[in-house]
Amino acid sequence: MEFLTLLCAFTIMHLCYLIWKVYDQRRDQQCYILNYQCYKPGDERKLGSERCGKIIGNNDDIGLNECKFFLKAIVNSGIGEETYAPRNFVEGRATNPTLQDGIEEMEEFCHESIAKLLNKSGISPSEIDVLVVNVSLFSAVPSLTSRIINHYKMREDIKAYNLAGMGCSASLISLDIIQNIFKSQKNKYALLLTSESLSPNWYSGNNRSMILANCLFRIGGCAILLTNKRSLKHKAILKLKHLVRTHHGARDDAHNCCSQKEDEQGKLGFFLAKDLPKAATRAFVDNLRVLSPKILPARELFRFLFMSVIKKVSKFHVPKSAAGGVGGTSNKSPLNFKTGVDHFCLHTGGKAVIDGIGMSLDLNEYDLEPARMSLHRFGNTSASSLWYVLGYMEAKKRLKKGERVLMISLGAGFKCNSCLWEVMRDADDRNVWDDCIDYYPPHSLANPFMEKYGWINNLEDASTFKHKLAQFLQN
Repeated sequence: MEFLTLLCAFTIMHLCYLIWKVYDQRRDQQCYILNYQCYKPGDERKLGSERCGKIIGNNDDIGLNECKFFLKAIVNSGIGEETYAPRNFVEGRATNPTLQDGIEEMEEFCHESIAKLLNKSGISPSEIDVLVVNVSLFSAVPSLTSRIINHYKMREDIKAYNLAGMGCSASLISLDIIQNIFKSQKNKYALLLTSESLSPNWYSGNNRSMILANCLFRIGGCAILLTNKRSLKHKAILKLKHLVRTHHGARDDAHNCCSQKEDEQGKLGFFLAKDLPKAATRAFVDNLRVLSPKILPARELFRFLFMSVIKKVSKFHVPKSAAGGVGGTSNKSPLNFKTGVDHFCLHTGGKAVIDGIGMSLDLNEYDLEPARMSLHRFGNTSASSLWYVLGYMEAKKRLKKGERVLMISLGAGFKCNSCLWEVMRDADDRNVWDDCIDYYPPHSLANPFMEKYGWINNLEDASTFKHKLAQFLQN
């Protein structure tokens, strides 16, 4: 009898130990952001309306029709006058880039952002265990990760991942890699760098689907320090709750709608197809279908289920002529995401992208303000755009402990990636918004491009266009 008692006690203790072990391991698998640093080039790289005119004037491949399209695209893009261009664009060498231009652009971003990040975090480069870099349109040998490791003399056993070709959604793909490493290894620091290379990627042809990329993309990047150390939980800004990746690469239309390729004249550029919005919407909907049950409260899911049943039943009783909105021709999501999300961090792919996501999720202007302001101030900085939006929220002191932030990104492939963060402490770092956050939002987001260059739309003689543009810029 005593033996059975001892056996039962031992079994119970062993089960308790196993349960505690699983719980303890899960606590060490969390993914925390300790700090992040966005990149802001010097004022000499700002791409105002006058400098845009000079870049176009110096480009022999841009004619009157292309310039009219440029003007229309920029005016409707939501981009302001204080975004940043690569150095070779400013120097008039946009159509003749060198390998060194691309390397220097990346090294300027990496060295400045990493130095600032590690300095304010109090972390040494030798403490970094994992390094992940994503830059879609540039690949060098040695790789960017190798160049960073060499510059900072990082450890020999560091795990390095260099991602290319992943598009605007690459930031969350890099994050997913780090999260999976954190699940299997304890007490690690990870450094994530996300950016895009524009120096060697100016399109000099006349295909409008490829000219559009010249109008939208701007210089930017972000360095992010992450950890799964439980002892640093109190220092963390955000904790990753959920991450969902959706890839529609198996669909030919989605795969081909956003790609780098040569035009009919052999000129390399970034192609944005007309069916891109359709592919983006499909990926976005499929992503939310998986994400919703993970982040929304049970009451909202039950409400959705109840309303779905009501709508199905009503179809049998309402005449087709009166059914109107019952079946649902609206683009709005039937779910109320605000029941599980406090802040929405959207990819600044363009004004249309922000408006489309806002309409789908039934967001108001307050919700969309961070994305709109980031697009206006920094432009579409590709995969790093999410962190400029997050920086705006933090600079405006919107992020309070316990609140939840939803990030949504879209990118070539075609992909939609999203994740949910929990705010670990009140955040108020002004980051790259320090010198301008008090002026945002401005009274108007209208830029002066049409006011300055609207006369171009009245020109008919293409042969005199460059001459008149030069005269205008001189005056």
